Amino acid sequence: MTDFPRAARRFAILLPFAFLAAQPMAAQEAAVPASLQAEGEVPWIYEGSDVPRDQEWLFGELNNGLRYGVRENGVPPNQVSIRVRIDAGSLYENDNELGYAHLLEHLLFRESKYLGVSEAIPTWQRLGATFGSDTNAETSPTHTVYKLDLPNVDPAKLEESMKLLSGMVRAPVLSDGNVRTEVPIVLAEKRERGGVGERVAETSMKTLFAGQRLAERLTIGTEESLESATGRSVQAFYDRWYRPENTVISVVGDLDPILFASLVEKYFQDWSVSGEPAPAPVFGDPIAPAGADADNPVGEVAVMVEPTLPRAMTYGYFRPWRQVQDTVIYNEGRLREQLALQLINRRLESRARGGGSYLYAQVSEAKISRSTHATLVQFAPLTEDWQAALDDVRGVIADAIAEPPTLEELQRELDEMEVGYANLVEQRSVLAGSGYADDLVNAVDIREAIAAPETFLMVFNSMREKATPESVLAETRELFEGNVIRATYITPAAGEATEESLQAALSRTVMADGDARVAAQTVSFDDLPPVGEPGTLVERAVHAFGQVERVKFDNGVQALLLANENEPGRVAVKVRFGAGIRAFAPEDAALIQLGEAALIQSGFGDIGQNDLDRLATGRKFGFEFGIGEGAFTFDAQTRKQDLEDQLYLFAAKLGMPRWDELPFARAKAAAKSAFDSYESSPAGIVNRDLEYFVYGQDSRFKTATPEMLDAATLEDFRNLWEPALRQGPIEVLIFGDYDKEAAIETLRRTFGALPDREPIPAEDLNRDLGFATPGETLVRYHQGEADQAAAVVAWPVGAGPAEIRKSRQLAILTEVFNNRLRDAMREQAGASYAPVVRLDWPIDVETGGTVTALAQLRPGDVPSFFAAADKIARDLTQTPPTVDELSQATEPLRNYYERISSGNYFFLLQLENSTVDPRRMRSLRGLLNDYSQTTPEAMQALAQEYFGDKSGWRMAVIPQGQDLATAVSSSPATSGR
Repeated sequence: MTDFPRAARRFAILLPFAFLAAQPMAAQEAAVPASLQAEGEVPWIYEGSDVPRDQEWLFGELNNGLRYGVRENGVPPNQVSIRVRIDAGSLYENDNELGYAHLLEHLLFRESKYLGVSEAIPTWQRLGATFGSDTNAETSPTHTVYKLDLPNVDPAKLEESMKLLSGMVRAPVLSDGNVRTEVPIVLAEKRERGGVGERVAETSMKTLFAGQRLAERLTIGTEESLESATGRSVQAFYDRWYRPENTVISVVGDLDPILFASLVEKYFQDWSVSGEPAPAPVFGDPIAPAGADADNPVGEVAVMVEPTLPRAMTYGYFRPWRQVQDTVIYNEGRLREQLALQLINRRLESRARGGGSYLYAQVSEAKISRSTHATLVQFAPLTEDWQAALDDVRGVIADAIAEPPTLEELQRELDEMEVGYANLVEQRSVLAGSGYADDLVNAVDIREAIAAPETFLMVFNSMREKATPESVLAETRELFEGNVIRATYITPAAGEATEESLQAALSRTVMADGDARVAAQTVSFDDLPPVGEPGTLVERAVHAFGQVERVKFDNGVQALLLANENEPGRVAVKVRFGAGIRAFAPEDAALIQLGEAALIQSGFGDIGQNDLDRLATGRKFGFEFGIGEGAFTFDAQTRKQDLEDQLYLFAAKLGMPRWDELPFARAKAAAKSAFDSYESSPAGIVNRDLEYFVYGQDSRFKTATPEMLDAATLEDFRNLWEPALRQGPIEVLIFGDYDKEAAIETLRRTFGALPDREPIPAEDLNRDLGFATPGETLVRYHQGEADQAAAVVAWPVGAGPAEIRKSRQLAILTEVFNNRLRDAMREQAGASYAPVVRLDWPIDVETGGTVTALAQLRPGDVPSFFAAADKIARDLTQTPPTVDELSQATEPLRNYYERISSGNYFFLLQLENSTVDPRRMRSLRGLLNDYSQTTPEAMQALAQEYFGDKSGWRMAVIPQGQDLATAVSSSPATSGR
């Protein structure tokens, strides 16, 4: 079976605002196409399998060999998701075609039978699809998939889209001119992902898959192969693999699946290709090197010295991949593998938390690119003593191989697994159609069947009944069998390791270490102390509209509640409190960063992190912590049977926080380990420095240096965060499928039982977010490749809820800017799809909004980027955008918000903080109109307001050792590309 499947059901929250209600579409009548497989006939994907059929899928096969699957799904309403999978990826390339599979992906979007040059992206945008999310493609070693999520669909729009897709897949224009245009864009993509990351990926592939086709075929290809590509050579690759018998189409959405099948048949039935299909290449098996045996089992290894990367090791056991009979018994075995891995990973994590010699460690199992069935071990040594870390990890694994788990351990992991499968069944009616569409192509890729959530739960229950410590021990031993063992080690320090020392360390015997076994202890919520004396409910009223209710307790805590059955099995909980980033002073930067990593892991009261894990067994909890501009937040996705305990966890963290040394020390180690890696690429420097500089060198946004981290103490940490947890009003939002009256009683005993909140100090409330002073370009340096750079331009805009409706109009202008900049950089600089313009409009504070344009490019193209951004900003102030440009911006925005407005979480996000600031509540009205209706004149007025008299603030990130003028003059010319 493949990944978790999904199922369909229409739903909409009933609210008085018509623009928020998704309107279900009438079912479409269509004749049953002849290609649909008849009732009683085994669908093509289930041939040879006894996995129960998911009855909501309909399958068909055309006379030319093309196969398809279709199903109805109303989540989100009025959307149809289409996937066209071609059974050809980078492993199908000849030696002189490296990168062609991915290049073809670009070329199909470039020009095809029904779409002229560069018409694909704006055409999909006019149809409401957002490029990059709704309209996209992926190339892997084994396949190429073209993806379309079509919003606001009707039969005519669907047919037009299927026609356009058929033209792209069946009749792309693979001319020399198109190839010459797209190759620089693909090379730009290669450059942007290149440098240290590409070196590590390439060396890892060559080492871990030595002797196999996978070792020599990175999806991006090589410069030599791509630069020598011609229309004729690419056409030859296309003709060999783009054939109907190599194609699977998946269509899922809010229309009649018979209509889907009919359109597949209509636009692909007559697709015929001359000649016999080419046989798929032989991918090869992992083969042990000569001389490898039980006494010396380790084969290829590589030590990579990369001064800007943290230490990391991967080693694995590689076995041949073989096609399986996808049966229930086979899947029970897969679940036992999962169980065995969970047991080992919990022990590895327990060792790391307890002060082990590694920062993290994890074991996984994967069937990689139909080339190998591998068990991979990955970990990060805390220090240069990588051998001690390796021995620690191997010792934990050796114990798992030597002795069976205890019944208590087994029960715990089984309970954990059951939650996931049972919750999937609960939520099957509200899972997105796009996920179902992906499920089918992924199942085809791994050559397995597809199954309903009930089937997964049934197979799990069957496995659970048979699972014993001995059977899990046997499965564990199989995971670590094989005489093909390979490894890679990344280190920043030359001379720290050699290939010989790595082979020797992996070959030596280690002692089984049972100390990491997690002791069988029961921690029950029933035994936990109360948060405090239960509070008193003092107010209860309808909040704003519809079914949302506001309650208030005598300690000032307020909650917004929306209880319905629109999304079975889902409850979203969000807690807002405190002042957010405003609570901190400039000197607190390191402690702010450590709070994001260590605050939650420190537990509460007498409960540490391992105890939290025990409490979570058999439950669905979440505990995300965020530092916003104006508030701190706890977030969770839970379910109604676990809501009471979820609320207790959140309230206990506020009422009785715990301050543990080990999570704090581990967070420091992780931050120090990652620091140097920022300098490995322009993107790393942008991630490290952008907020700090764009906010006028506000040190609260400074990424902590190792020296700053070393200076931070647990006492400092507690002194900063303890008062921050006590301050400011608390707002709890609970939206989803739960019992409202029971939740109010739980709130009374948890959040209502907290002490009265301390006021936020006035100086915190007055800490505004500033903006950098525009002037000369700020130049920062990276230690990566000499042909890599990044550029940023930012303009200050508004913030806060007072002008939130203006921010939605500004989002339209930002999309227009984004479309123009993408086109300009692709044409002028051969850039890939990296250029992006984004709007940040903070809601909880009154300052700090920005429009930011950024891109990764060559150093010599930095001036072109700045010039293009300046020109677009200037042009928008002088000449309004065209109606067609606005359509390309507003249609995707309107459709995006129509889709997400059918879910509970959308309303939670819109209404958060409205108990404190009623403007949030009022701003909800008119949301869809604000994003979808505007005029060219309104856009010009906004451009004049925000771009007209302001120069953008600029930052360039260029290679170390160059100045900006040198970087520009030494780069290849880009004119005419």
